[in-house]
Amino acid sequence: MKTSAKCAAILLLPVMLTACASGEGGSFSYSGDRDNAVQPFPANYRVELLAFLRTYLNNPVGVHDAVMAEPVQRTVGGRQRYVSCLRFSAQDTDGSYREPRERAVVYVDGRLDHIVDKAADVCAGAVYAPFPELEKLTR
Repeated sequence: MKTSAKCAAILLLPVMLTACASGEGGSFSYSGDRDNAVQPFPANYRVELLAFLRTYLNNPVGVHDAVMAEPVQRTVGGRQRYVSCLRFSAQDTDGSYREPRERAVVYVDGRLDHIVDKAADVCAGAVYAPFPELEKLTR
C-alpha cells in the first residue's frame, strides 16, 4: 500500500506543480482560455436586456428615443464578444429628459454580462433601429 501511495504522489506532482506555476491564484483549467473561445450568439438578448434595464435604471418608465443595434462581434478588453449598442434618453427626477446616451451591452457565452457606459469606441459605426420595447417599460 505504501508503494501505491508513493506512485500516486509522484504521478500527481507534475499536475500540482503546473497548477501552482500557472499564476492563476490556484485556479486550473483543462479547457484552456475559455475567454478566447468562439462566442455563441445571444439568442434572448432583447428579453435579457429589458429585464436588466428594469433594475439598472432608477426610473425605467418614460424612456424616450430608444434605439438599439443588433449584436455583432467586437473586441472588448482584448477579447471577441458579442456587443449590442443602445442609445436612449432617460427621465430625470425633475421630469426633464437628458440627452440620449450611448451604451454597449456585452454578452459572454450568449448571456448579458455587463454594460459599458462610455461606449463611443465600441459602438462606432453601429446601425441602430427603433427599440420600442424599452420605451414601454414599467416598474
